Amino acid sequence: MSNANSLDVLIQALRRLPGVGVKSASRMAFHLLQHDRHGAQVLARALQDASESIRHCERCHTFTQAEVCFTCLDSRRDATQLCVVETPADQSAVERTGAYKGLYFVLMGKISPLDGIGPKDIGLKGLFDRACDGMVQEVIVATNFTAEGEATAHVINEGLKAKGLHLTRLARGVPIGSELEYVDLGTIAHALVDRR
Repeated sequence: MSNANSLDVLIQALRRLPGVGVKSASRMAFHLLQHDRHGAQVLARALQDASESIRHCERCHTFTQAEVCFTCLDSRRDATQLCVVETPADQSAVERTGAYKGLYFVLMGKISPLDGIGPKDIGLKGLFDRACDGMVQEVIVATNFTAEGEATAHVINEGLKAKGLHLTRLARGVPIGSELEYVDLGTIAHALVDRR
């Protein structure tokens, strides 16, 4: 394999990252090869190790190296609350707030009929089984406020409605520190409807 070909392969590999186009991928590749060969090797090893050792938690479906993640094993967490998120990144965002002390279920996606992704493709059966384990009393649906996230939330609500669980949805509203004239109309409308 020639050097030019190896460089092209590296650039194409970097383009697989979200939001990275040809220019950004090229800039990253040239930087690593020209200024940080050691960093390139560290990155390569870290990617290799992660791809071989990280799996899904058997209880919440997030990423972990063990069969069950640290969050699910933490006896200080409130096992009566289950927060449903789309991705591990969403779980991390909720966790960083420090405001939630319950457990999670990570869907690893969202329903998107245009992309051919239905309820079976994101593991809703696993969620329904987990939510009905006898411990969970409240399911907090924390899917994103996109068309796909709303469709996913609707399917979750419909699937769990008859199970006797308390179902809640993240509130939508005007962000703290924002001025109404700069907030989109949909957000203002939802804030009015969901006012407390």
